Amino acid sequence: MYGVAYGVDANLAVHDLTHEIPPYDIFAASYRLYQTTKYWPVGTVFVSVVDPGVGSDRRSIAAETTDGHFVITPDNGTLTHLERYVGIRRVVQIDEVKSALPGSQESHTFHGRDVYAYNGARLASGQVSLDDLGTPLGTGELVRLPLGNVTTTADTISGTIDILDIRFGSLWTNISSKAARAAGIAAGDQVQVTIRNNGKLRYQNQIPFTRTFAAVSEGEPLVYVNSLLNLGVAINQDSFSKLYHIGTGVDWQIAFKKIN
Repeated sequence: MYGVAYGVDANLAVHDLTHEIPPYDIFAASYRLYQTTKYWPVGTVFVSVVDPGVGSDRRSIAAETTDGHFVITPDNGTLTHLERYVGIRRVVQIDEVKSALPGSQESHTFHGRDVYAYNGARLASGQVSLDDLGTPLGTGELVRLPLGNVTTTADTISGTIDILDIRFGSLWTNISSKAARAAGIAAGDQVQVTIRNNGKLRYQNQIPFTRTFAAVSEGEPLVYVNSLLNLGVAINQDSFSKLYHIGTGVDWQIAFKKIN
């Protein structure tokens, strides 16, 4: 993929966001795009290839976000988080035959190289525009993954565990710090954290909501605000997810209740 990009334009700057997406995990790919794109310059082209349906009738697409970034990816849900939390301005369907790397038409299982990296490089180098890459699609036609909702009651805010801070095993929720404050929960509080998987109780404990990991002793749990300004749950210098066998996704519900 690097070679193809540099073959299009040797002056391109090509960087890796991550190679740590679990195999076939489209939800994680969608989340990581949302997590990272806004920190790159306007006009940056992202090539995202988590593509278990490669070679099938799933579409290849190129999209522009409302904040001016471009993403080339399969239409399999990879844009779900960006669409909800950032916005998609326009999308085109890439012609996988006409817009493929010359000489690659008989290969149907490496579109990351033959379609995505190739067209990403063409777009980033200014050789083509987004409109040149394919046929316009309505944003309503995009494949979407299910996302969890955030709900509040008189003393509790609830959401889902979207993803892990992989190396450290911390839980990242879909509950923003702003929503938590509106529910009366903020740093300095003691909160009851309840985690359920498909409604079955998996964890419950009273945990301090702190500003830093160092505010608790090594091996102690804490609630904190992560880099996306959402609530997270962690253990200082240990893995919360491994210790308590906690997973991610819309089937994993989490609730925070302020202890008066």
